[in-house]
This record gives sequence, C-alpha cells and structure tokens, in this order.
Amino acid sequence: MSNYLAIDTSSGYLTVFARKERISCMRYTPDCAMKHSVILMDEIDKAMDEIGLKPDECDFFAAVTGPGSFTGIRIGIAAAKGLSKGAGKRTVGVTSFDLAAYNVTGENFIVAADAGRGMYYMKGYGSAASDPSYVDGEKIESFKVPVYGFSDLPLNLYTKLDPSECIERAAIEAEKRGGKLEALYVRKSQAEEEREK
Repeated sequence: MSNYLAIDTSSGYLTVFARKERISCMRYTPDCAMKHSVILMDEIDKAMDEIGLKPDECDFFAAVTGPGSFTGIRIGIAAAKGLSKGAGKRTVGVTSFDLAAYNVTGENFIVAADAGRGMYYMKGYGSAASDPSYVDGEKIESFKVPVYGFSDLPLNLYTKLDPSECIERAAIEAEKRGGKLEALYVRKSQAEEEREK
C-alpha cells in the first residue's frame, strides 16, 4: 500500500488526504476559496502529523489539476511540486473530472463543475464521451445521462458528490495511470478574456 499525500484546492473547498500504510487522515474545509494559500500548509502539516507521515516517506504527492479556480489550481500544484522536490519523490495529477469519475459506478455519465456566468466545465464518459469543454446547461442535459459534480448545480439527473470521499481512490487510480501534474484549463481566465476585448 502506497504512502502519499493528496490535495485539492481547485474549488471553493480544501481537501488534504494523507495515507501511511494502513492509517489515513482526511482534512476537509468547506467554503474557503479565498483562503487556500493561507491554510493549505497548516492543513498538510496537521494531516501528516496525525498519522506520523514524513515527506520522505511518501511514494508520491498528488494534486487536483482542474478545471476549477485558476488560482486554486496553481496553489495546489505548486504545493505538491514543492513537497516532491524537497523529498525527491514523484508527483501525480488528477483532474476534477476524474476525481468524480473514479468514484462513480456506471458507464454513461457526465461530470460537471460550475464555471460561473451560467456556464459549466464538462467531460462525458461512456456513451456521452467527450473531451473537456466549456458549455451551458442545455448542452449537458442534451445527453440525457446522469451528471455528477461537487457543488450544488441546477441540472437534471444531477448527483452531488462529497469531494472528501473521492480523493483517496482518485489519487490511487491516477497514480496507476500516470496522471501528469499539469494544470487543466478548459477556457481562458477572465483576465485573459477581458484583455482580448
């Protein structure tokens, strides 16, 4: 069984999961989008201290790579890269889509995340298979398959998942599949869009 640390700062919540052999610690903070950079390292220290895990004992460090909050994604990736460089260990990236998908039973479904302004980030699986995209709710509902995500979304056939219950399996699956620790931006940031006007 791998020893590892996984973090998710890609949305309005913060999740830190640490595993050492057969013991683990989950730290979850809801509604902290503007505080990720302030509380992340303390939460990492608390999770690792609780189970006696040292950075050099980790087999890998994982972070959720998006899509989601542009700043949040960068904070999580930077923390994972810094820890891995200091400990000389591997990094693993898991997308926000796969964070949900690795925890869904069923073959045909969509994972969606709020992208603001009535728009969504979406990726389909199975019969709804699609590349990550930036779409409106009408497009998502046109597939007529179950939809999963981590926030309250006004979509038909939608099920809200608990991100703190998903990160453990997602990190392990991403590590097996060689998930790269690279930011996944499905659209340009608001600043980039406004600069192009």
